[in-house]
Amino acid sequence: MILTTFRFITFLVSCLLPLSSALAQRDIPFSGPFPAAPTGLEGIPLGEGPWVYPTAEGMDIRVSVVAKLEYPMAIEFLPDEKMLVVTRRGEIYLIEDGRLQLEPIMGGPPSVFSGESGQGGTSHGYIDLIKHPDFATNQLLYLSYTKPKPEGRNSIAIGRARWNGNSLENFSDIFDPPAGIAGAGRIAFGHDGKLYVTTNGGDPQSLSSVGGKVLRLNDDGSVPVDNPFVNNPGARGEVFSYGHRGALGLAIHPESGAVFQNENGPNGGDEINLIKPGVNYGWPIVSLGRTYPGPWQTNDRPTHEIFEPPLVYWMPAIAVSGMLFYTGDTLSAWKGDILVGALRTGEVPGTGHLERVMINRDYQEVRRESFIFDLRQRVRDVEMGPDEFVYLATEQRDGAILRIEPAD
Repeated sequence: MILTTFRFITFLVSCLLPLSSALAQRDIPFSGPFPAAPTGLEGIPLGEGPWVYPTAEGMDIRVSVVAKLEYPMAIEFLPDEKMLVVTRRGEIYLIEDGRLQLEPIMGGPPSVFSGESGQGGTSHGYIDLIKHPDFATNQLLYLSYTKPKPEGRNSIAIGRARWNGNSLENFSDIFDPPAGIAGAGRIAFGHDGKLYVTTNGGDPQSLSSVGGKVLRLNDDGSVPVDNPFVNNPGARGEVFSYGHRGALGLAIHPESGAVFQNENGPNGGDEINLIKPGVNYGWPIVSLGRTYPGPWQTNDRPTHEIFEPPLVYWMPAIAVSGMLFYTGDTLSAWKGDILVGALRTGEVPGTGHLERVMINRDYQEVRRESFIFDLRQRVRDVEMGPDEFVYLATEQRDGAILRIEPAD
């Protein structure tokens, strides 16, 4: 009888253990729609460097500081090896011979800058800057930025201007969508000479909205006649693909000319996508991530049965940002790989870094590697310079332009 009673008590305790464990879990505090982020790793100052790191491919790298400045968003190299840097404050700076000019370049448009990097509701003044494919002849630069609107809301806009060697001349918008198309629009010229644009906001599943899309424009902002929805009644002719969320990276494959985009999931589910004309990538109907409170974004389990799945995804999220196909010989062990910036990992500030993704000839992931976690920097842009070194823009108040080169 005593043995039977003991077994019953043991059984009862074992049944209650999962419940007691669940009750022991903490309630997660929220700040608006987002979990309140911990602060123990953020705000750690960037040192003077340089730093040397071993890599998985047997190639040691050296990371050094080119310049320090607030909130750098994007880098563009000019043919004379000068470097232009745009910032969230709505400024353009010139770096020449490794020296940062203290005064910003004149001629850009007014923009909206607000909030602290990594928090909800921020506005990025200047976002991306690229050269026209025929820059040597026409000297045209294209800028994406957050444009103030009379009705009090803002939107991403794209304009172009002529570079005179010292400033921008005759800036004018070529794409100015309605208010509410927000976020961080990336721009890139494809091998077809068309301008590709990522957008956030709006209704990603609606073809009548340009929000949550990859757009394709002529270099003057007009709509190409061969865009996939150009003849669909009610559809915006600029739309090239749809169903996207938080697209912060855009890159053109150097050989095939294929368009690659990356986007942030909610709590997990960051993606790299191969962009195809007219294809639906599923957001917000499907996702390989969870909502911020915890459940899957979908009602059941993530699925891509009728939508285009990603080539690469992350769980937990790393807040994917700038993206590059490395094509140089200087860092030969990385040739052909994707380098992608990370703003933070697993919803923890101070965990930004750089990742390398090796892909095969069918664009399938083989392996990946992470770098510079210890620098605690939000890597917003990744570019290859004329010297074939890799340059990073780390977008935060104590941000910097970093250079990666072989350590030998």
